[in-house]
Amino acid sequence: MRLTRHRTGPWPFYRAGLWLVLALMLVTLPATAQVTSGGVEVDGTTVSYADWDRMAARAEAEIADRVTANDRLEAIRQQLAQWRAAFLTAQTANSARIGTVRDQIEALGPPPAEGETEAADISQRRAELAAVLVDLQAPGIAAEEAYRRADGLIREIDRTLRERDADELLQLWPSPLNPANWPEAAIGLSDTLMRLGDEVASAWSDRRSRAKLFDNLPLIAILLVVALGLLGYMRRWVEHFAERLLQGASQRGRRVWSLLASTGGVILPTLGMLALAAALEASVMLGDIGSRIAEALPGAGFVVFVAAWLGARGFPKTQGEDAVLPLTAERRAEGRVLAVAMGLVLALQSLQIAVLDPLAYSDATSAVMAFPLLLAGGLVLLRVGRVLRKAVELADRSYTLRLLLVLARGLAVIGIAAPCLAALGYVKAATALIYPSILSVGLITFLFVLQRLIGDIWAIVTKDDEKGRDALVPVLAGFAMTLASLPLFALIWGARASDITELWARFSEGFQFGATRISPTNFMVFALVFVAGYMATRLFQGALRSTILPKTRMDQGGQNALVAGVGYVGVFLAALVAVNAAGLDLSGLAIVAGALSVGIGFGLQNIVSNFISGIILLIERPVSEGDWIEVGGAQGRVRAISVRSTRIETLDRTDVIVPNADLITGQVTNWTRFNLSGRLIVPVAVAMGSDTRKVEAILRELTEAQPLAILNPPPLILFMGYTATQLTFEIRVILRDVNFSLSVRSDLYHKILERLAAEGIAIMPPPLPPMLPDPVHTAETMLALTDLVADRAPAPSGPGPAERGRKGKDLTG
Repeated sequence: MRLTRHRTGPWPFYRAGLWLVLALMLVTLPATAQVTSGGVEVDGTTVSYADWDRMAARAEAEIADRVTANDRLEAIRQQLAQWRAAFLTAQTANSARIGTVRDQIEALGPPPAEGETEAADISQRRAELAAVLVDLQAPGIAAEEAYRRADGLIREIDRTLRERDADELLQLWPSPLNPANWPEAAIGLSDTLMRLGDEVASAWSDRRSRAKLFDNLPLIAILLVVALGLLGYMRRWVEHFAERLLQGASQRGRRVWSLLASTGGVILPTLGMLALAAALEASVMLGDIGSRIAEALPGAGFVVFVAAWLGARGFPKTQGEDAVLPLTAERRAEGRVLAVAMGLVLALQSLQIAVLDPLAYSDATSAVMAFPLLLAGGLVLLRVGRVLRKAVELADRSYTLRLLLVLARGLAVIGIAAPCLAALGYVKAATALIYPSILSVGLITFLFVLQRLIGDIWAIVTKDDEKGRDALVPVLAGFAMTLASLPLFALIWGARASDITELWARFSEGFQFGATRISPTNFMVFALVFVAGYMATRLFQGALRSTILPKTRMDQGGQNALVAGVGYVGVFLAALVAVNAAGLDLSGLAIVAGALSVGIGFGLQNIVSNFISGIILLIERPVSEGDWIEVGGAQGRVRAISVRSTRIETLDRTDVIVPNADLITGQVTNWTRFNLSGRLIVPVAVAMGSDTRKVEAILRELTEAQPLAILNPPPLILFMGYTATQLTFEIRVILRDVNFSLSVRSDLYHKILERLAAEGIAIMPPPLPPMLPDPVHTAETMLALTDLVADRAPAPSGPGPAERGRKGKDLTG
């Protein structure tokens, strides 16, 4: 069996990049564009269904024909995709007019029930509107039917192409290890080389070709010199230029400039390969094979240079503390060599595809020619997997390194399994494993390089060399790049561009929810409008908080309540406007939302209770920020009131978070809500026998001397009682600022001790707490009492005299 012209092998980087650009171009095609490739013109909702029927009939016939080429099926699929996009647009035809007519019918009221009648003019008008509604809905129904037909044909083509690809991957060719196939392969290779030589000899024998060669010698010489300089001598200049750029830069800046300057090691040698290819073409000595080699040289060289550049970035010569792969210098050198080897394998494979025409060789010859590169690629992947495992063994098992360990094991398995498959004759399957794996390793390395570059740039922007790379923005950018690279990974592993565009078309269509189609465009409009409304709300809140409210007589708590209320109302209005702008009809969610609200209400009743309590606090303001309150045994100053809880700062500088429901339903003591004055009670105990009147006079004098004591009403000195050893007094005084009650209490005690000591009056200390008995002594006492009771207990009456005498002897003996 001979190879078909359709190539399903992996592509080099440049070809995969071209496919990605093509996919993005197809993705961005508007759904309402002019469709002309299928012999039809679609303008808005005007669709020629006769042309569509003819096109669909031809497509069905060619799909049913098993000999239809893959390229032809791809072309048919592209036309069908354009028709399908047009039909999707046509489904919404007359949607605004349909809504108006339905509103008119609804305005007429419900139709009469069976046995009832309505006015003749209303009945006639209802019938007219119903007929108009049917006519308006007809284009949309026809478009939906045609859309389903086009979509079904596209699925049939995709299934056919996938089956053909699977059959091709499972083709069994003659084994390349069979020596009987080697002579034929050697003959085929020698024939190709001989044809290349014959082409050059034929061109040389032509007098006009020789004359043109001599005329182009100056140009050829210049191109060769340029190619030699760019390929051989520009690397040192690039390194010197990079060193000059690095002078005076910060650590992160050095990495950024080093990375940007190192790209010259890819761009300049690639230009050298282009100059070399141009020199070969200018010689006019090339035939068909030589021209194909010259055309493939720049791409092959680019692959090698990119592989070397990625190897230098992933396995640098000098490694810092923040290296991705913690490896020794020997392992890093091996990694750079393996990177170049992977590039060479891809480059040789692209040259092999360009030079060796599969239609000109048998399956045995193609298998023998492909096996050496497959074997080399498998060995390289096996070695790369080993290097990655060494990196994981030398470092902590972070999430990234665990992923690298999975990658290393996968590369090792592919490196062993793919050559074995090729040796058995499954060359296509081995090809579909080796080259995509190499390309995937390169793409993963490139994503790592971009991630670190973004981290370094962000560190320069934020001027934080320590945390810039681990900030949120670089991490989100890396996540976005990973998502954006998924289509490229799919293309590398054999997906067609039409597969990518099909997924995007499905995603862009959205889903039908009742009478409304919700698409990503709706979500984008919703997000933009909501963000705009949210930002406007925040700006208005800032203006209220900093400019408008401070000029009013409203206290701080009221200002905070008003600002918070404006925030809630603004967010709610922004959500409503965003839903309306996106055209989302959420009426169908009413029943579901009602059912969910019951369960959510039971589950979140405490949170809702605190939320409502917070709103009550912000409106009624029984407690404001700055008040000194006591609630639930906690006492301190109110620092913040949110919709769920209140933060109280105690004298210990600790924060106590109190649910708002406790402030509404519980008992709260607010010492400073309406004024700062408050009562202070100071107990004093003196020895029995002291002159009570003298003690009262001393305490009154000391209390009235306090600067913060209010004398109207005057302080009270109360004789509260006495015991056998002490007399108890109590000072009750109102302070101007209750916040200083502890300081006043301490100062009073100091002065009371000094004055009573000077007057010869003894102060009784507080009674000591009762001493608890020693548990060990108590246990020993209980055991002793238990033994004593047992010894003195009367003997039981059951045993006979002999036994009683024996027990008595034991006790007395």
